[in-house]
Amino acid sequence: MAHKAGRVAVVLNGNARQVTDQLVESFDHVVGSGDLFLSRSLDEAQGIALSIVENGYQVVLTGGGDGTFVQMVTAITKEAKCRGQDPPRFGLLKLGTGNSLAWALGAGTTREGVFADLAKVSRHSASRDFRLIEVQGLLTPFAGAGFDALGLKHFHEVRSALGRLPFVGKRATGAASYAVSIPTRTIPELALRRRMGVRIINRGEDVARLDDEGRPTGEPISNGNVIYEGECIAALVSTIPYWGFGVKVFPFADERPSDRFCLRVVATHPLHIAAHMLSVWNGTYRHRDLLDFHADDVELEFDEPTAIEIGGDPAGMTRSMRAHLHPEPIKLIDYSAV
Repeated sequence: MAHKAGRVAVVLNGNARQVTDQLVESFDHVVGSGDLFLSRSLDEAQGIALSIVENGYQVVLTGGGDGTFVQMVTAITKEAKCRGQDPPRFGLLKLGTGNSLAWALGAGTTREGVFADLAKVSRHSASRDFRLIEVQGLLTPFAGAGFDALGLKHFHEVRSALGRLPFVGKRATGAASYAVSIPTRTIPELALRRRMGVRIINRGEDVARLDDEGRPTGEPISNGNVIYEGECIAALVSTIPYWGFGVKVFPFADERPSDRFCLRVVATHPLHIAAHMLSVWNGTYRHRDLLDFHADDVELEFDEPTAIEIGGDPAGMTRSMRAHLHPEPIKLIDYSAV
């Protein structure tokens, strides 16, 4: 095979709503021949990862949302490690639904912005080290159980229903689907159902509890001790501030130590959250039952099988979830410098 170290590989999620035949054709004109990959399944993603590592690409851009990024970074990084190679640098093209990482990295948020990002990126582009969390074998910037996993389920149901309406169809955006699903489906269901029971144990270095300003407070929680035990509506981990659409769910992520991720336990009542959605959106929501920590390795034990999400994609039901900071940072394209 020809070595392609001087080229940029672009991997698009063929299932993403924005990745149309017309868009793929447009990308094919911009990207060098053989450097555009279209993935529609996990098996295809594994094959693409193998091809990218074998061909020695130094930069890989993913388009199709956070889930596409998680899938490709995990597969490519593992394949490179098996071969004793350094993984390539990675970048985001905002072509999915939530695109939390696109918000965190300053990637273009319009179609024109996406092509502008693509045109500027090369193997010489500036990059920065970025830490990911390993959750159930996947490398991801965020994951969680409870509110977010249920919200994703409702989002997909509402988007599918809106897409079948004759006067809406493909014009039903992800933001519109979330705007409908969260207040009409997710919050009412959370208000009526029994809350999630979870026991969170520290499996790593000392965990710091944070005050309302994001500063460590109280005694650190040492290895093997319980960080939280009780009922809540969500337990979340992240190394970036944002959830989908710029919702600042982790306001203390930017100030975290580089060897820690954010752990947030949401034990407040869902109706109280609904009444303060603006402050939730911009990251200023505070409550005595909203608990924040800095940790590097935690285990979540649920009192019954619970839905989880990893990188914005549903990840099934489980009785436990392990989240630990991946030891090796990846290199991400710094869009503010390209």
